[in-house]
Amino acid sequence: MTTATVPERDMFDGILRPGNTNCAGCGMSIGLQWFEQALEGEKPTLCIPACCGIVTAGKFPTSAYAVPTIATTFASSAAVATGVSAVHTMNNEDDLTMCLAGDGGTYDIGIATISAAAERNEDLLYVCYDNEIYGNTGGQRSSATPQGVKTSTTADGKLEPKKDMMAIMAAHRIPYAATLSIAHREDFLRKVRTARQMKGFRFLLMLSPCPTGWKSEPSESVDLIRTAVRSGLFPLYEVFDGRRYRINARPDGTPLEGYISRQRRYNSKTLDIEALKRLISENWAYLESVERAFPAPELDE
Repeated sequence: MTTATVPERDMFDGILRPGNTNCAGCGMSIGLQWFEQALEGEKPTLCIPACCGIVTAGKFPTSAYAVPTIATTFASSAAVATGVSAVHTMNNEDDLTMCLAGDGGTYDIGIATISAAAERNEDLLYVCYDNEIYGNTGGQRSSATPQGVKTSTTADGKLEPKKDMMAIMAAHRIPYAATLSIAHREDFLRKVRTARQMKGFRFLLMLSPCPTGWKSEPSESVDLIRTAVRSGLFPLYEVFDGRRYRINARPDGTPLEGYISRQRRYNSKTLDIEALKRLISENWAYLESVERAFPAPELDE
């Protein structure tokens, strides 16, 4: 009698292994799965600062990551990645060096080393999964937190608007910067592949739902991002060399209220939704004006 055997899954297959401890509905987890698909089996070296992304790795000697992963200090992921990329270059290797960081380690604590690496045009891919809070340390506000959002340090709602990190990175004249949506798969995969084909500093910004911090339902994470894009709150676009712009999706009239109402983090007393709508309109007027003035080549159908 013969016994059928089931092929074992390659323990080094992909980037993020199944069975990890990430929260249900985590945008970062969805994004990492799509990076696996876009990179088509390539094994990047990850440099991850203090954030949920490094907690994902798990406890030594096991790891939920199936690729080389370096845990860095909060402020130094781009600096460490610079050294890793330099080693790859000295060894004549074309291996991808990739930073994976939250908004706290990108917009705030890590911005000095990010700016330095971008100014030097280091050959690395920097990915920010932006959940708009310090999700790993108690849900404090960051400069990525939107106005009107309650956090553990802004109990009545944040008073200041969100920092425009894409504009900051574009001002460095890096080869490529783009926004990513976990509700727009083909656009997501294309942008990752576009970034991979380039050399120099590339920056990808992914709006990443955190059901714990956003006070939202895990099952609604993808649709929340879809609504954010359709309402115009989160524009999908690309910037080449800091000068040429391409918009990938435009608002379709979807009400912004459908995004706000499904998250209990917004304080109705602090949030002026009409002011937010005006800000969105102003942002779109600016974005469309720079695309008209400095258009990137159209995509092939």
